[in-house]
Amino acid sequence: MKTVSLAVAGLAAIAALAFWAMPGAGAPPTPHLVTPQPLKLAPPPRNEAQPSSMGQVQLTFAPVVKRIAPAVVNVYTRTVTQVQTNPFFNDPFFSQFFGNNPGMRQRVQQSLGSGVIVRADGLILTNNHVVDGGTDIVVALNDKREFKAKVLTADPRTDLAVLKIDTKGERLPTVPFGDSDAVQVGDLVLAVGDPFGVGQTVTMGIVSALARTQGAANDYQFYIQTDAAINPGNSGGALVTTDGKLAGINTAIYSRSGGNIGIGFAIPANLARRVVEGVEGGGGVRLSWIGATGQPVTSAIAESLGLGRPGGVLIKDIYPGGPLANAGVKSGDVVLAVDGAGVDDMQSLNYRIATHKPGDRVKVRIGAGKAVREVNVTLALPPENPPREVTVIAGRNPLTGAKVENLSPAAALDLQTDLLAKGVVIVSINPNSYSGNYGFQPGDIVRSVNGVGINRVGELTRALNDANRWDLVVERGNRKLQLSVSG
Repeated sequence: MKTVSLAVAGLAAIAALAFWAMPGAGAPPTPHLVTPQPLKLAPPPRNEAQPSSMGQVQLTFAPVVKRIAPAVVNVYTRTVTQVQTNPFFNDPFFSQFFGNNPGMRQRVQQSLGSGVIVRADGLILTNNHVVDGGTDIVVALNDKREFKAKVLTADPRTDLAVLKIDTKGERLPTVPFGDSDAVQVGDLVLAVGDPFGVGQTVTMGIVSALARTQGAANDYQFYIQTDAAINPGNSGGALVTTDGKLAGINTAIYSRSGGNIGIGFAIPANLARRVVEGVEGGGGVRLSWIGATGQPVTSAIAESLGLGRPGGVLIKDIYPGGPLANAGVKSGDVVLAVDGAGVDDMQSLNYRIATHKPGDRVKVRIGAGKAVREVNVTLALPPENPPREVTVIAGRNPLTGAKVENLSPAAALDLQTDLLAKGVVIVSINPNSYSGNYGFQPGDIVRSVNGVGINRVGELTRALNDANRWDLVVERGNRKLQLSVSG
């Protein structure tokens, strides 16, 4: 400090001497020394607002949870299965003498899930896998009251089911549908359900990713990914935004141990809304159809097609008279977006189409080389051509006990098989029948019997009944299997 003061004083004296030495200057002024103050550097301004109320100090999601929690329910299912206690009776030969259930006993299985009340008269959304095969379904409300529930629809394609309970005219609280397309990565979300059967719980997280897909190319699996804790029992519960709107139905987790590791998936609310609308209209789950099959555009495919970057769906097969065919789209074109929303695989394309009603017109962006155009596509339901014909094969032949059906686009969508496949498909198998013992599986397509092509259920039953030796060709995935059996 002294050094600084002396330096300043010295400078003041020099300044006074210089002034006195100037021509015409009078007597030098009396020096006036000022003791300098230490330099004070002001800290940078801090951009922080002080809480102005206790409400800001105690920031909480409690008001949102208080509003939506009464509309999230527990779903209990009871399933009775038959268990074979003596493998001796597996041979169909013995069932001719001892009946269809020799050596069988009943096993009761119980499962627990969650559900969301979406209509005040007791309409409830949950997962299909929560109620699949359930014989007795009970819904427990947040206030501990229990109701028996009826399954109005259960759809494995979307993994959604709609239940109904009789409220005797009472109006129940609901969770309103939100717009899941407005959800963005980074948004805060709450997961509400009944994990492990310990009672209703709420967890918070963010939206980690959108457009997560898995499974078959012709399903509608298009998930919202979140790190909000979703554990066993949360299936069918609500994923809600911070303003209390339904963003999705919690459905699955990715885990090696079965516990939560921060990777959970929810079915978007926009698809769930369509399923509910189908039930309300009395037509069941009737989802729109694009009328084509395709594959993702990889870097190699994009380069071969002259596209600037990978992305979109390369159309492989077009159903004649289907929505895309009627819009002038051809095999080899690339679907880039539907109503401005990009698509990267068949699941995302199917999802974008399924969130619209049959008869709606959507704008589809099409790429062909470097040219891009937009076409208007009028959506429709998948046709049932040939007409549905379902039967269980009887008699004494290799397919006895198999439930079979004519393949059509509508049947293919229900069975999640190739949309353009033709023929007769096995829908289910009785494991205690000949068809079960010979290893037939649901999804197998019967191509021929004794060298005769099979296109309809009636042709199959005649070919089986008119022979005592059977040479069958069955298509399973991309393989053809042969079986020869003598009567």
